[in-house]
Amino acid sequence: MAKIQMKNIVKKYGDGFPAVNDVSIDVADGEFVILVGPSGCGKSTLLRMIVGLEDISSGDMMIGERRVNDLAPKERNLAMVFQNYALYPHLTVYENIAFPLRLAKVPDKEIDEKVRHASKTLELDEHLDRKPGNLSGGQRQRVAMGRAIVREADAFLFDEPLSNLDAKLRGQMRTEISRLQKRLGITTVYVTHDQTEAMTLGDRVAVLKRGILQQLATPRELYTQPNNLFVAGFIGSPPMNFLPATVEGNTISLPFGKVNLPPDKAAKAQGKGLLIAGIRPEHFEDASVAANADEGSTFSAKVDVVEWLGNEAYAYIPFEAPPEVQEQLTQLEKDLDGESMRTQLVVSLDGASMVAAGDDARIWVDASKIHLFDPATGENLTLERTVQDNEQADDTTRAPGGGPSEEPEITRVREGN
Repeated sequence: MAKIQMKNIVKKYGDGFPAVNDVSIDVADGEFVILVGPSGCGKSTLLRMIVGLEDISSGDMMIGERRVNDLAPKERNLAMVFQNYALYPHLTVYENIAFPLRLAKVPDKEIDEKVRHASKTLELDEHLDRKPGNLSGGQRQRVAMGRAIVREADAFLFDEPLSNLDAKLRGQMRTEISRLQKRLGITTVYVTHDQTEAMTLGDRVAVLKRGILQQLATPRELYTQPNNLFVAGFIGSPPMNFLPATVEGNTISLPFGKVNLPPDKAAKAQGKGLLIAGIRPEHFEDASVAANADEGSTFSAKVDVVEWLGNEAYAYIPFEAPPEVQEQLTQLEKDLDGESMRTQLVVSLDGASMVAAGDDARIWVDASKIHLFDPATGENLTLERTVQDNEQADDTTRAPGGGPSEEPEITRVREGN
């Protein structure tokens, strides 16, 4: 096993476009790090640079104590699991798992021991004599993982390994991969566009946008302390609500009325003018059933649509947004691969709520969970900042060549603990 260090990694193609732009990530020995983001964000390109399938334009790629920029993939001792499994259809499961060992001319007895140990770990014992074409998608993915395990590599690299599976099987395989990684304790870098995989699998998650690292943090910190509008909109399902807001004193004015803010949040927004308030659907409730309704604020709003799911319901409440806010939401929708950022409030309600479409509902909101974003830059104004955060903010507002960044809204890269 080995740590992986990416130091100011840049990947530019022939036209000069930076697919990966000055990314620095340290993956500790035994850590599980997820690279996540929408299509075209550079996550797969970064993974391919780790394994050696893409050249690095500038920066240093370190595996253990070695700089591997100029090493061929076979010299890096990494095991990669691909999206399409990459199994040999004419070979049995046993021979597919054994293939890298046979290439390395490992003795037959040692091959047999390693293959059977891997197959037992992955519950493939009864399938060793079968061909890949006779296996389910989940079983084929486990065979691909078995081939990676027997190599005794320094790290595992996964490139969207579950994207070809149905939803139920993806959930099962997520659990299997998580258990396997913890059991083996091997350094792992995993690429996905699915934020559910990112939040449930990773020790830390790196969120990328247009080749630039937006935030590197634990899943919990990404959820509770997003750096900017992009991270806030990408993490969470349904996504965070974004509403036009102004703050005066300790009161925030929203399209549906006024809400009292905690003094520390209100202080950070004084004199800022028009802002974007970010509130997750789960931080609302029907005031008539909210257990802690006296600890927050309430407002009245006309409900357009209600989706009842049994244990919970979603209420949709339309609103109007000024051009400055609408412009940011339109851009955010493009950045998030078309994830809808329409001007409607999505409210999560307890399944016991009797709110129906057309009602003027009384809604409770947990004001302590409100985020405030600058509509010009997308920066989250309500984060708790440290001296280190401010130093990183200065660094990340400059491009790799020392000039102004092409992404002014990225004001810092913050690492989770």
